[in-house]
Amino acid sequence: MLLDRLYWGFATLFLLHFLTLADAASHSAKDCRIPRLIEATAEQLQHGITKKCFNSVDLVKAHIARISEIDVQFGTVLELNPDALSIAKQLDRERDQGYIRGPLHGLPVLLKDMIGTKDKMQTAAGSWALVGAKVPADSTVAAKLRDSGLVILGKTSMSEWANFRSVNSSNGWNARRGYTLGAYYPDQDPNGSSSGSAVATDLGLTMFALGTETSGSILLPSERNNIVGIKPTVGLTSRYMVIPLSERQDTIGPLARTVKDAAMLLQAISGPDDKDNYTSASPFAAKLPDYLAACKPSGLQGKRIGIPRNVIEYLGPAGAPIVAAFEKAVIVISAAGATVVDNANFTAYSDFYGSLKPAMVVAADFSTNIKDYLGELERNPNNIHSLEDIRKFTQHNAFEGYPSRDTEVWDQTIALGIDNTSPGFWSLYKETLYFGGEGGLLGALSRDNLDAVILPTLVGFDIPAVVGTPGITVPLGAYPDGTPVEYNTRGDLIQRAPGVPFGISFLGQKWSEEKLIGMAYVFEQQTLVRNKLKRHLKVDS
Repeated sequence: MLLDRLYWGFATLFLLHFLTLADAASHSAKDCRIPRLIEATAEQLQHGITKKCFNSVDLVKAHIARISEIDVQFGTVLELNPDALSIAKQLDRERDQGYIRGPLHGLPVLLKDMIGTKDKMQTAAGSWALVGAKVPADSTVAAKLRDSGLVILGKTSMSEWANFRSVNSSNGWNARRGYTLGAYYPDQDPNGSSSGSAVATDLGLTMFALGTETSGSILLPSERNNIVGIKPTVGLTSRYMVIPLSERQDTIGPLARTVKDAAMLLQAISGPDDKDNYTSASPFAAKLPDYLAACKPSGLQGKRIGIPRNVIEYLGPAGAPIVAAFEKAVIVISAAGATVVDNANFTAYSDFYGSLKPAMVVAADFSTNIKDYLGELERNPNNIHSLEDIRKFTQHNAFEGYPSRDTEVWDQTIALGIDNTSPGFWSLYKETLYFGGEGGLLGALSRDNLDAVILPTLVGFDIPAVVGTPGITVPLGAYPDGTPVEYNTRGDLIQRAPGVPFGISFLGQKWSEEKLIGMAYVFEQQTLVRNKLKRHLKVDS
């Protein structure tokens, strides 16, 4: 049946509605080539809407039905937007009247539970501490999504407080929902804190999603869950009314199943905002680049791509399958017209790897930034105003899993006794910048006149974090049969096993997203890795 290709388990009610739409359309039903949600692209869904094969309401109902059917196994969605259907109806009315807001009009998107929405949903970082709190306005990125005609479908689960609470917790766990699991091995660690956004996107529970990254929280869950993730330059996307960790490192970015879809979502959320002064540094105040147009077959031609071999060494023996796949990727990239420059090393990487200074910078920022955010809340029922208040609530609330999951990160931050206004903070920050600057990515790019460097994503996220530079991860491969099963340090999730995906990252100068997207697109199209990997549960047929 035609509907089965859109979603095989959907209700009879929707089937009747769909057939009514098909009968009313000016074309025959056989012209409607409807993709399965797990592999649908934005372009395909927009084509179907344009041809009246379905509308935005139908898409929202289909995604909600899919969430209802399979998300109990994966724990990706914290809550659905109770207004999603009414929003979709309004967008359908606009389309019928000839008003289309853009190329994403009427498509569903999920937001990480850090990204503020002034509606009936929570914004709570997975914690009970902020349940019931109200932001004074939509976050700027949420407002941009609405303006672009997207339907905010709900909020995704995440590592509580973006993995800035415990030293003994689990990726993807939070007190509000419990575990989020990846789909490629039983009890798979989803990695990173934007875990719900990544798994939901992989499984077709949403068209795409937004995540946040301070250090790895978009790139790592994207690679672990076989999707594309873009970590934008700090300042390309506004952080206004997004729960903060570090003003120097936080950024909001898209997670999608294809580079094109990620580029389209990035377009929708980027741009200056007077509510976030970091965006004033953007060179695109007058006009953003066309990120979708960057997706063309010539994206790698003439580019100089560096390989920091000394960073790859840190994968160790267990990383041998990643390195093998990476070497094949280098051949693909070279054949696509790029010049590969070997040993474009990060000269201070060994010092960075053993340093606590980057973590101290984030801790100092968090002490200040979270207090500022909490002070802006319109409603704060648990009377949370500082990091100390958050810790006290967490340690005394029965649902927060304490002390089994500790508050050691906060304990250390409070004991450190500094914030980002403290004497000595600036010198600490400047020392940290060296690791990513002359001693890291920026030094490598400059010395060898490179357009980008490439790294396995597992070792490609941390240096861009400290200097606020962009990166994009694309599926590269998966651990082969015979890979020893490796658990996380808590012993409750599996982070390495046969079939678990990994990715490759393209990293560049600040504001180089357009160039990086072009390179990543060519690699994606040359390899099509995502379609080759298999999940351990039957969720895609």
